[in-house]
Order: sequence, then structure tokens, then C-alpha cells
Amino acid sequence: MNADFIEALNTLEKDRGISKDVLIETIQDAVLAAYKKNYGPYHNVRVLIDPEAGELMVLMRREIVETVSDSATQMSLEEAHEIDSRYQIGDYIEYQVMPKEFGRVAAQTAKQVVVQRIREKERELVYDRYISYLTHIITGRVHRKTARTIFVSLDGTEGVLPHSEQMPGENFKVGDIVKAYVFEVKKSYKGPQVFLSRSHPGFIRRLFELEIPEIEDGIVSIVNIAREAGSRTKITVTTDDENVDPIGACVGNRGLRVQHIADEIHGEKIDIIEWSDNPEKLIANVLSPAKVSKVMIHDMEEQVATVVVPDYQLSLAIGREGQNVRLAARVSGWKIDIKSETQYREQFGDFEQDDYEYYDAEDGEYSYENHYQETNEEGEYPDTTEKNQGLSQAGSDGEIIEYSDDDSYESKILESSESSQGNREQDKIEPEIVEVEDDDED
Repeated sequence: MNADFIEALNTLEKDRGISKDVLIETIQDAVLAAYKKNYGPYHNVRVLIDPEAGELMVLMRREIVETVSDSATQMSLEEAHEIDSRYQIGDYIEYQVMPKEFGRVAAQTAKQVVVQRIREKERELVYDRYISYLTHIITGRVHRKTARTIFVSLDGTEGVLPHSEQMPGENFKVGDIVKAYVFEVKKSYKGPQVFLSRSHPGFIRRLFELEIPEIEDGIVSIVNIAREAGSRTKITVTTDDENVDPIGACVGNRGLRVQHIADEIHGEKIDIIEWSDNPEKLIANVLSPAKVSKVMIHDMEEQVATVVVPDYQLSLAIGREGQNVRLAARVSGWKIDIKSETQYREQFGDFEQDDYEYYDAEDGEYSYENHYQETNEEGEYPDTTEKNQGLSQAGSDGEIIEYSDDDSYESKILESSESSQGNREQDKIEPEIVEVEDDDED
């Protein structure tokens, strides 16, 4: 071995990302395995490689004994004194041996050991790299598909996007760029397996962290997420900074921040809700866009509550196939029973209606007009350019403020003395121009 050998090690270190020390250790083990295969496993030897000069040494270690019973591991005192007169019984002597030419089988063994160890180390490095990406988002390119599974080409390995972790209606083609959430990394004999998801709630969390600086910096915190992939997500946020509006920070100017997230998940509806330590207010918040008349807590320990809503809000509070109340229960952690005002009065009598204020508009926060609507015939959401331009300043008396639901914006509900229909009619009233006569002309 010489300088060419060291240069080859440096090249391997650069190309494969395996340190020079690991490569030297691997070659030492390979030469040792070849030596024992050629001369027998009973020899007590070790192999050293000088990392600077590239010189290889095979050192044999033998114990000095009075009577030799195994010449491979023992040496008599007389033999030891021929090397150095200071040796005594019980000492160990180590000296370099010059092995003869290895046989073909021994050389093949050394080669196999080196190749196998390098592959194992490469797999270990890839595993360590992707285990650090666990619960994070990575980007790859689709390189093959089966009937239900998508395989994503990643740097050094392959990502698996199972059918159960795909969003409904998604149809990636070979060559498409895909962004996904790493929810599991496994070791296998073929190398590490990286399992990806686009339906995991963690995917939404990471998208918000990537898009919203206040969340990445810790100013705004995500408390909980409930998601039915491809349909709707409810996310609760909070902040300790009284000067920061957590919902406004997530929505962004003209809704641009949350729109970027919605584009990534193909228009999935996102309800951004402000978290509250008050269970009544929290339950009222998570049921948005429905208005709540009364929240009654039955059991704090079991977290059971009954919610009363206006009759015309019952279907909105429950949602299509119970989706709204189901997600509200999951994101809040409460078991919620919803009744209309008529149903509650028939069963329990009259009740005192509460005034829930879900968003403080006294400082003049901007709001969007109420635009809950379904997709058009082509399955697309209506253009929101005009309604986003029609911003109005929320007054201190309160009004219903709702972002476009089908453009994946959250509703923010304010205390209101009038119904939402009344507010919409009021918005349609055009100002009347009144001409005032000048008194001086009289």
C-alpha cells in the first residue's frame, strides 16, 4: 500500500460521503478476515494501516508462558529472550508478521468484506440523514407508480407514498414534483425506506410553519389540528403577544399566506380558529362558520357539552354528513351535542342566550365579506379577486366576518345583534346622495 491507496481513500470519502477513518477501519477488518481465512482463525492477530503513509502491518500477539501448549498464541520464555531479555512469564509480546501471498479465496473474501461494509455504511448514513427529516416535509420526483402506490425518487433512497396516505382525487404522474410529510423511516436489507404522507395532519402543520414566519419564530403557536384530507381542516392557533392577531398572521394580506397553503392541498378548506382556555368560547369558536346561541358544559372532566344554535344555523353547525361538528370535536377535544333553539326549548324549556365575541374588532381589523359557496360545474372555486378587494373595516359594535370557505379561508365570527342575512342585505344598500342648498343664496 502506498500514496495511491491513500488517494483512493480520499476519493471514496468525497464521492460516497464516508469518512476516511471508517474506510481504513473497514479495510483493516477485511484484511484480518482474509488472514484468518488463509492461516486459520486461531491466530491472535490484528491489522493496522498508517493513515498518512498507507503502510499496512499485520501484528501477532502471543503470551509468554513456561510451557507452550499452543504455538499460535503462546511463546516460551527462551524465544522471548531472543527478542528482548526483559520479557518475563505472563507478559505479552506483539510483533509484525509478513504474510505470504493471499490465496484467491482469501483475496475474494477481503474484497467482499470491503464492498459489504461500504454499502452498510452508505445505508447507515442515508438512514441517519432521513431519520432527521422525520415529521418534516421533503420534496422529490415521482419515478414510478403501481396501481395504488407512488414511489418518489429522493437523494440516496426511495420514498413510498401509500394509497392510504394520498389525498383523495390526487393523480401524480411520473416526473411530477411532489411535496410530502415524512411520517416513518425504516431500515431494510435494501436500504432505508422513507414513508411519505400528504393526508397526515402534520403535513398541514409543516406547511403553516414554512409559509408563516410568526409560527416558525414561535410568536404564533399551533395548538391542535383536525383534518379530513381533501375536504376540510380545522386548526387552532394562539399567541402570548397581545399585539399579534394569530388568525390575521395566518391568513396574511388579502389571504395570500393561507392561499399558498390551499394551493398545495388542491383547495382543501381550512378553518383557522383562535384557541381559548375558556371551554365555552373555544367550543363556540371551533363550530364556525355557524353562530352559537348557548354553550352548556355538563362535565369538565369528561369534557361533555351541549351547544344550542339558531334553527337556521343547525345544518351549518353539523356540516355535510356531520363533518363540521366532527372536526370541531376532534380539534377541541370536547364531546359536542348540538341542538337547535326549538329542539332545546321543546325538551328543556327556555334558556338565556349568551353573547359570544369570537374576535375583537374594536381596534379596526379588516375582514372579508361572507362568501360561502360551492364549486362551479367545472369543479373549480369561484374567483375571489373581487371579494378580496371589497374589504371593509370591522366596527366596534361587531358583525359577522367570514373568509371565503371554498377558497380555504377561515371564518372569524363577531358578536352581532343582527342576523347574517340582515347584514348581507345591509351591505347591498347604496349610499344616497343628498344635495344641500347653500343658505347664502337665500
